[in-house]
Amino acid sequence: MNGLSEVLLAPTPEAWVAAASVRWRELLNDHAQCEKKAASTALALMFAYPQDRPLAAALSRLAREELRHFEQVQKLMTELGVPFERQRPGRYAAGLRTALRTADPGRKLDLLLTGALIEARSCERFGLLAPRLPAQAGGFYAQLARSEARHFEQYLELAQRAAPPQWRRRLQELAAHEARLATAPDPQLRFHSGPPPVPVPEGVE
Repeated sequence: MNGLSEVLLAPTPEAWVAAASVRWRELLNDHAQCEKKAASTALALMFAYPQDRPLAAALSRLAREELRHFEQVQKLMTELGVPFERQRPGRYAAGLRTALRTADPGRKLDLLLTGALIEARSCERFGLLAPRLPAQAGGFYAQLARSEARHFEQYLELAQRAAPPQWRRRLQELAAHEARLATAPDPQLRFHSGPPPVPVPEGVE
């Protein structure tokens, strides 16, 4: 099975890791939203392709696990006194959608591969943050890294089954697009954003 280095074409920039390690409580709001979106993505695929029973069975389990993760993030937010805040959508997911085909047979493959890329990026970032956070959050993120590894492998397996001749070439195309989104400077710090802008010291023009 493919490892992270075969799926993600660029590592998360150290500037993102450094900022997220300090501002991780702030990121919990976005993290909770990401878990809900991951569940809704799996459910949407089940509704879009109801005739694909293996896909429905796999994504039903995945959606349940993502919702459990959402509940766990909400519990952590409550324990830490982090309030819920509405957020504008980040550019990462919207940017990924611009590269997707809108009609089948290509649409199904693109949706599955995009699911794999998002889960792979989540797995990488949970793993990067886990050793840098306090024990409670760090242990939780280490656990999530293992879960996301299963999820991106599941999406890749479904993609390979859906389009055996094309999936690898198309993965490379979408992965190149994902790598640009995950590494380019981003005005907002989000769980899947690029690195935040470097603040200019006072008095420096």
